[in-house]
Order: sequence, then C-alpha cells, then structure tokens
Amino acid sequence: MTGLTLPRVLIPESKIKQRIQDLATEITFDYRGKELTVICVLKGSFIFFADLIRQIDLPISCEFMGVSSYGNKTASSGEVKMTLDMTEPLNGKHVIIVEDIVDTGLTMQYLVNNLKARKPASLKICSMLVKPESLKCDVEIDYVGFKLGKEFVVGYGLDHAGRFRQLPYIGIVENEH
Repeated sequence: MTGLTLPRVLIPESKIKQRIQDLATEITFDYRGKELTVICVLKGSFIFFADLIRQIDLPISCEFMGVSSYGNKTASSGEVKMTLDMTEPLNGKHVIIVEDIVDTGLTMQYLVNNLKARKPASLKICSMLVKPESLKCDVEIDYVGFKLGKEFVVGYGLDHAGRFRQLPYIGIVENEH
C-alpha cells in the first residue's frame, strides 16, 4: 500500500473476531434444529460473511446478492441498484441477510422488501456495523456486530473507491485528498 496513509484503527481485528464468534453462537442457538440460507450482500460483506458462516454450527446454504448505493462516494446516494441476484428460491426457507454496514437503512429496506416477496419462512438481518444516527428508515437489525457514529469506515471488506477492503481491522480514513 505504498503511497497511501493507512486508516486509523477504530475496531481492532481481535475485537472483530470475538464479536463474530458471539454472533455465530447466538445464531446457532436461535436456529437450532433448522437449516439456514445465508445471503452475502456483495461486495462489502464477503469477509465478514466467510468468517461468520464458518462459526455457525448448523447446516447452511449460501447465496449471494449484489447491491450498491454508494458508488465511489463516502455517503449513500439513496438510490439502490441490484448488481447481482440470487440463483435459488427462498420459499419456505429460514434466511439471514449478512451485510457489512447499515448506514441509511435504504439498501436494507430494499433488500428486505425484495426478499419478503420470495416468501421465506423467516427473514432476519445480521450486520457487522450499524450507524443508528444515520438511519433514514425503520429497519430492525436482528444481529449487530458494532454500533458506530457517523464516521466513514473502511477495512474488513469495506472500501473507499475500491481501496482498503483487505485490512484486518475497521478503520477511519483521516485525510482523504
């Protein structure tokens, strides 16, 4: 990462790992005796998703959806675009949406409405990060990793204009030029 200033650590890797274990334990308990369909919302949640599902002690099928509301900006545009849809039906299945961050809630509201129309047996949301102060709609997040203020964060799958996804921690970009 020559020439780039690394983001300041906000949530260290060790805290992320512990919180993921706690979330996985909670999900395993809540869905004991059931099979789960877990949806990875691309691109930002792929690292969180991979670490989380490896800790859930249940039969799991994985699906992937791509949505975007940021482009290369640091704030949501408010316009949600579907970039990739799932391949399998959800009818009668227990579904958890795994998201990297819920900021305005508009993307999640769009996803929930889209997926409810597919008639799952249950639908819950697991987000690594939530910004309660930034929410513009009422979205209930069932499993929350960490709550944030309004800061723009990167790392652990989250990016800014395609950069910083590979960082093992959640960080804040201080002086973006």
